[in-house]
Formats: sequence, structure tokens, C-alpha cells
Amino acid sequence: MSENEMAQYSEDMDAGVPSDAGSTVKRLWRSMGKQRFRLVIVSVSVIFYTILSVAAPVYSAKIVDLLFREIRLSIAGERMFRVTWDPVGREIVILFLIYTATGILYTFQSFLMAGFAERVSLDLRTKISQKLNRLPLSFFDSHKPGEVLSRATNDLDKMAEVMQTGLLKLFTAVGMVIGSLIMMFTFHVGLTFVFLFFTVLAMVSTRFFAGETLRCAAMRQQAASRVTGQVEESYSGRVVIKAFNREEKSAEDMRKAVEELAETSRKADFMMNVVNPFIRLVNRFGQAVIAVFAGKLLLEGVLSVGVFQAFFQYVYQASEPLTEAAYMVNSLQSSIASVERIFGLLDEEEIRPDPAETAKVSLTPGDTGSIPAAGRTEGRVEFRHVRFGYSPDKLLMKDISFSVRPGQKIAVVGSTGAGKTTLINLLMRFYEVNGGQILLDGMDTAGKTYAGLRSNFGMVLQDTWLFDGTVAENIAYGRPEASRDEVIAAAKAARADFFIRTLPKGYDTRLSGDAENISAGQRQLLTIARVILCDPAVLILDEATSSVDTRTEMEIGKAMSELMKGRTSFVIAHRLSTIADADLILVMQNGDIIEQGGHRELLQSGGAYAELYNSQFASN
Repeated sequence: MSENEMAQYSEDMDAGVPSDAGSTVKRLWRSMGKQRFRLVIVSVSVIFYTILSVAAPVYSAKIVDLLFREIRLSIAGERMFRVTWDPVGREIVILFLIYTATGILYTFQSFLMAGFAERVSLDLRTKISQKLNRLPLSFFDSHKPGEVLSRATNDLDKMAEVMQTGLLKLFTAVGMVIGSLIMMFTFHVGLTFVFLFFTVLAMVSTRFFAGETLRCAAMRQQAASRVTGQVEESYSGRVVIKAFNREEKSAEDMRKAVEELAETSRKADFMMNVVNPFIRLVNRFGQAVIAVFAGKLLLEGVLSVGVFQAFFQYVYQASEPLTEAAYMVNSLQSSIASVERIFGLLDEEEIRPDPAETAKVSLTPGDTGSIPAAGRTEGRVEFRHVRFGYSPDKLLMKDISFSVRPGQKIAVVGSTGAGKTTLINLLMRFYEVNGGQILLDGMDTAGKTYAGLRSNFGMVLQDTWLFDGTVAENIAYGRPEASRDEVIAAAKAARADFFIRTLPKGYDTRLSGDAENISAGQRQLLTIARVILCDPAVLILDEATSSVDTRTEMEIGKAMSELMKGRTSFVIAHRLSTIADADLILVMQNGDIIEQGGHRELLQSGGAYAELYNSQFASN
């Protein structure tokens, strides 16, 4: 086993074992669909490849014996040595054709397996991509991003690689070992048992060394992870490190991590480099013993020269697959575990499917509001006795009720963790309520399609998100068909046009990575322009101006005030001075609305809002 294979063997062992390999393999087989036909063709090809590969040494033995006979006759002076078409030349051509056929078959089955593995991987990758769009936010809340990414990348890549190479190796190895051992027993039983003895000894030695090798490899992997983490920490925290004069401490931590990696790598490399020579020594010693006994049998006339060399061809054909058997089995086991994790992701509970029919209007008794025309949203919102909890047995919201008329500005305030963002998430149906109703224009949002519902909302979050693309593409994210003039108009309304024109390529400037080539405030302006371009009926602003300076905040405030006219707006705010003009203020605490009303009304009541407001302006 090579060093790379031993390293891969270590990774496979760390990957764990499948909990139900049989069911996973059956499900994978069912999910292959039309690709199963490719696998059948590969299996047939492997059978013919194995037959020809096993037959080649037998045929070469016949040729060697014919040549040896011709050489002996030539030495005895009976006739001149020459290779003619009959019989030697014809046999050599046939052997050449056998080897050519095996090469063609191996290339053919390798090509088929590569296509088979990639098509299966593409199908699963497509299913995962579609699945991620159907998963609720609660799934992402309870799973780390790296874990989800690993399912869609590492696990799929490992499965495809093992299917493409490991599975083919296993098929050919089984056939070659069985066929070679049968032929070896046919030639000489005693020599075959000598070969099996040294092969078993080599496999036992490999298993003995593998434990220590894997332990060293695991330690190296842990040390490498610590170095990677230290590098990431030093890079991401470079400004803080310099600000607090911690450069020397950071460098010292890095030095210790690198020294640990160097020491563990030295031990791991030593073990890996020791195993190969030892196993090869055992194999070579076994071949030497076989050569001595076979030579004795050759001199005694029990074996011919052709059989002698053919037997050693079979020794090579059988020993390599047997030596790699443990590696291949563990790779396949690890691949099945990866497939099991992929199926686990595909089996996760999805969001509620879109309704087959559009929700019907459900008016509150005494409601005189008009029903909106088809395709037009007025922005009338109502929460009716809404209950919600991230887990059914622990409710966060027990009874939320309020109503909003079209065009009103609603402010949601409260301390951190009070449930402000959760309220907005329920309105957007990022989570499903445990009880009660949320109505939009008198229609239960649970009866609307997700796309139909969310097309009515425009959201600006505190945490900005921009993708890898141009400035214009980021602004037009919600309306890709928008013209350049519309994009520029939206940027001007968001007070972003000026700084965009100062960029190297203006609206065609490419934002890379996390858009670190522009400031946090500028990123916020672009997200606001994105919402302005969509022209939604309902606005949701979650501390939308938290990352901009006071002057820019005032400019954005003017643009947002103009944008809010005639639209329902939900504003989550920590600075209460920005929401004094709100038509309705919802004060939240521990998931419930404890106060609601206008700014003056809540101040006069002297409740929680007044206390929160006065605490912010106590210095004044």
C-alpha cells in the first residue's frame, strides 16, 4: 500500500462506518435509475477482462515453451533458430491481441465507470440543491454551515471517487484473485500454499502497523486543523491583534502550532515509510522462497519454463489486489457512510408544500376593509392569536394579536432576544406558526404559495449580504430584468449613486468575496437600493441604517420616508428616536407583545416603552 493510499485509509477510518450499509446500498441502487444499465455493462466487461487477463499467462507459458524448444533444437544443431508464423509467430500475435483486448476492455470500463459515478453524483447533487431550498430555517438553526456543506461537497466527492476507482478495483480484484488462485492450484498446489502463507503474513503485518499509523495520521490531522484555525484567526483578527499589540503572542501561538504539526508529521511519515518497505520485504521474501522451490521443480521436470514464468505472473496478479483488499474495503465502507449521510440530509423534514388552491379571503367580523383586486396587495396585515415556539413543547409566543392598515408604519421594539426578528420571520413564513393565523389582505398566509407571499415583501436586514457579481447585478438581484436606468434610479433613491460612480468601473465594478472592497455602510446602501428597485407592497427594515453614519442615516431616512408612502412598513429599531413617527409601536418582551400604541400614548402610560425611551435619553 502506497503512502497516499495509507493517508486515504486514515481519512476513511476517521469518516466512520455506516449504521445500515445494506439499506443504504439498496436505496442507492434504486436511485440510480437508468445508470444501472451502465453498471451492468461494466460488470459484463469486467468478466471478459478477467477471463482474458487470467488466460494471458497460460498462453504466454505455451509461447515460452515453444521458444525454449526451438532454442534447445538450435543449440543441439538440429536446425537454425528462427521464429516462423507456424507455430510461434501465430501464438505471439494471438497473445498480443489478448493483451490489446484487455487494454481496450479496461479503458472501456474505466470510461463507463467515470460517467456512471459522475452522473450519479450529479443527480444527488441536484437533489441536495433542490432539498436545501425546501428545508425550513429551523434546520439551518440546528446545523452548522460546515456540516451542510460537507454533505454537498466532501461526501459526494468521496462517493464519486470510490465509485469510479474503488468499485472498479474491487470488481477486477475479486475476479483476478479467484482466477489467478485457480490457475496457480492447477499448476502446483504446494507452491500456491507457500504464496498464500506469505500473503496472509503480509496482510497481518499491514493490520498490525495500520493501528499505529492511523493514530499518528489522526494526530497530524488534528495538528493541521489547529494550524489552519490559527492562520484563519490571525488573518480575520489582524486589526484587533495590531490594535492591542498582540503580534508577538500571535506569532508565538503560530510557532507552537507549526512545531506540533512538524513533530506529528515526522512520526506519521516515519510510520508510513516503514510499512511499505516491510510489507514489500515480506512479499519479496515469499517470492524468493517460491522461486527456490519452483526452480527445484523446474530442474526435476515437474514444471516447464513457460509454466514457471506464468506462475510468477499469477503471483503478481493475485498479490497486489490481496494487499490492497483492506484499503478497498474501508474506502467502500467510508463511501457508504458518506451516502448514508447524504440520504440523511435528503430525508430531513421539509417546509409545508404550497397549497393546491389559493387561500380564500377571511374577514374579521365587522371588518369593512375592501377585498383587494386579484394580483394586487394593499398591505393590510393582521395577527390573530398567534402561538409559536422553536420547539412545540416550549412556546416563545403564546398569544400575539394586532392589526395593521395599509400604508401604516409599525415599529417593533424591545430588548435583545425579545422576539422582534421572530415576529418578522413568521410574517414572511420562514417558520410556521403553532396556532392562530397571520392574514395579508384578509387572506391566511398559510394558504398562499411561498413565492406569491414573499413577492409582496421587501426586506433590509442588519447583516448585509452581497454575492460575487457587479454592483448593478447585486442591486437587480430581486429584479434581474430591470434596465440600467431603473437600477441607477434605485441607487439614487438609496443615496448610493455617488459612491458607486467613484468605484473603478462604476456600476460594473465587481464585488468579490464578502464585498470587502467597499465599506459596511456602502454595502448597506446597496441592499436598500435592491429593495427600492423591487418596489414591494410591504417593507421590512431590521436596523437597516445600523452600519451607516449619522449624516448618511439622515439621507437614507429621507429616501425611506418617501418610499414608505402608501406602503405598510415594519421597522425593527433599537434607537427609539427613529420611530417616534410610527403609527403603531409594538413593545415585545420574552416573545409577547406587552404594549402597543402610538409614541405619545405609550410615553404617557409610563410603561415599559416609556422606561426604555427615557433610559436612552437620560443623558439629555
